[in-house]
Amino acid sequence: MRRKGVTLVAKLESASNQVQARKVWTLLFSLPIFAWAMYDFANTIFSSNIVTVFYPFYLKETLGKSEELNQIASTFITYSNAISSFFLVLLSPLFGVWIDRTGKKKAYLVPFTLIAIVATLLMGTSALWHIDQQWMGLNTSLLGVIFFFMVAKFFYNSSLIFYDSMISDLGNAREIPIISGVGVAVGYVGTLIGLVVFPLINGNHFENTFIPSALMFLIFSLPIMFFYKEKPQKPVSEKKSLLSGYREIWDTFKEARKFRAAFLFMIAYFFFNDAIATAIAVMAIYANTVMGFTTGQFILLYLVSTVSSIIGSFLFGYVTRSIGPQRAVTIVAFILIIAISLAAFATSQSIFWVAGSLYGVSMGAMWVTSRTLIVELTPEEKRGQFFGLFAFSGKVSSIVGPALYGSITWALASSGNLASRVALGSLLVLVVIGLLVHMRVPQKLHSSS
Repeated sequence: MRRKGVTLVAKLESASNQVQARKVWTLLFSLPIFAWAMYDFANTIFSSNIVTVFYPFYLKETLGKSEELNQIASTFITYSNAISSFFLVLLSPLFGVWIDRTGKKKAYLVPFTLIAIVATLLMGTSALWHIDQQWMGLNTSLLGVIFFFMVAKFFYNSSLIFYDSMISDLGNAREIPIISGVGVAVGYVGTLIGLVVFPLINGNHFENTFIPSALMFLIFSLPIMFFYKEKPQKPVSEKKSLLSGYREIWDTFKEARKFRAAFLFMIAYFFFNDAIATAIAVMAIYANTVMGFTTGQFILLYLVSTVSSIIGSFLFGYVTRSIGPQRAVTIVAFILIIAISLAAFATSQSIFWVAGSLYGVSMGAMWVTSRTLIVELTPEEKRGQFFGLFAFSGKVSSIVGPALYGSITWALASSGNLASRVALGSLLVLVVIGLLVHMRVPQKLHSSS
């Protein structure tokens, strides 16, 4: 196991010596990297507009008529996110195996993206389809929105497994941190562009944003669909059944335990992602119901947080290259702890502004640093499976975090806004646990001891 790690380091150093790291603007305007980064631009519009802002506001506007019902709306938001992640957990182990068997990423990315876009269009159609029929006490139109949201989010998250694993094909060892930073930063620019749909809400009709958001997701995904070309792949010599993928991923999981550094970071990432994914899902309704932000004020806060994310992703691309991804992740975790603490205990909107800005920095930076650290800690020939495992870890956490938050708001709904503060405070515990585990990650690459 050690020899593989040494071999990988030698290969990366050799590649780095042969090809000098390109400048940021050279990287950005390289056609494959531009197409890859534009997909981050496109899918972040979905993540921002649908997952973070307008879907939560739609449910709050439709369900929340009092402080107690606001907590119930929070529960629906978090549970629908958790259910989507549950199905992702069932299937995501296969995706990494598909990459390693075929070497193909774009071939899966494109159809998964198109299904996510169609489901988002159907969210808008369902929301605009006014009907009095009810099921289990809820309007059928509302249930349709929730269902298609879960489908869209599942395929959106699934596509990211193939997208993230593309990064190792785009540059050498010295360039990857910068490429990762460029991708995340361009993605957050997508957040800014996506919010042009804000005027369409026209009196809190948040459902009016669903279809335009889907169309923007499609338009900005076109570069990767048409201009990104995968390297020629070797033919697969052995044909295996689809179900054998579960056995392979289990074997990979057992083998991953031999790579102690990668395995420990996978556990730490579980807790980090737990907090981040949950906060993304609830930040809009928390700001609105607990801190008293109007929709317009929250959009402004979200824009500030997005700019902070852009700065954080660019900055930590360089920080990661300077001090290494492991130390960079530690710094980001501390920033995240401060941000969540301020948000949970904020007594004024000004404090929440600070919390939102720091959270933006930590969110952008965590994705840059963790993605780079995964590449550094994993052997090249198994990287697809390791990305699948990390996606598995992240998606399990995307069940646990929202389910925990939603269960707290459900159980304490009669306490009003206190329920949301307690639920948000629970995320702080998760980040601290993740940091403690991360600090035990060995410094050596691919350690098998």
